[in-house]
Amino acid sequence: LVLAWYLFVKLGDVPRFVMPSPADTLAALFQPNYDWWSNILVTGTEIFGGYALALVVGVTLALLFTWSKTLEALALPLLVTLNMIPKVALGPLIIVWFKYGVFPNTLMAFSIAVFPILLTTAKGLREIEPDLLDLVRTLRGSRWQIFTKIQLPGALPYIFAGMKVAAILAVAGAIVGEFLGSDRGLGYLMLQVQVTLDTPAMFMAVLLITLLGMLLYGLVLGLEKLLVVKD
Repeated sequence: LVLAWYLFVKLGDVPRFVMPSPADTLAALFQPNYDWWSNILVTGTEIFGGYALALVVGVTLALLFTWSKTLEALALPLLVTLNMIPKVALGPLIIVWFKYGVFPNTLMAFSIAVFPILLTTAKGLREIEPDLLDLVRTLRGSRWQIFTKIQLPGALPYIFAGMKVAAILAVAGAIVGEFLGSDRGLGYLMLQVQVTLDTPAMFMAVLLITLLGMLLYGLVLGLEKLLVVKD
């Protein structure tokens, strides 16, 4: 892909402001005026923070819904309705409520990533054989023991399926938040260099955002291989 990129730019005589060469893009990484490491840290904090919050809230809500059918009947339709709201439309409200900074962008990443984890976890917890649950209840197993010993191990494949989808969405959510209102981060940097048509810096920002997403997705895959026993 890099070779095809290089040949396309060179042989097609593509202007640098339209598409820079791989060398021009790499050179932008070593220019100190972009403050890459600080912006990477900010965007990474938003992505991983929003993802971690989505994981905790999603699994907790799914567990509560499994324990209480009444709570599920009351809250799940509301959550589905809220999820239908375009997250971009919430951006201006989040800015009004929380101003600029890492926290509102973390909330944006959380709001996009939490729903897949909630749905897949709830489905996984319901897929446990009822006879097995009845047996554990007969042996006076507590709700927490049933969850940790039976439901959670059985639901792990479903949970990780939702986590994989959420990993992609968390990256998108953080960048959308930075586009809508931010004073730091890789998304914010892209908007700043767009004004001057500094395409090499824009390409490098996109590559770094992609690497952050790959890192998060790779961590999820590694954790899945560690915890999920496959036949």
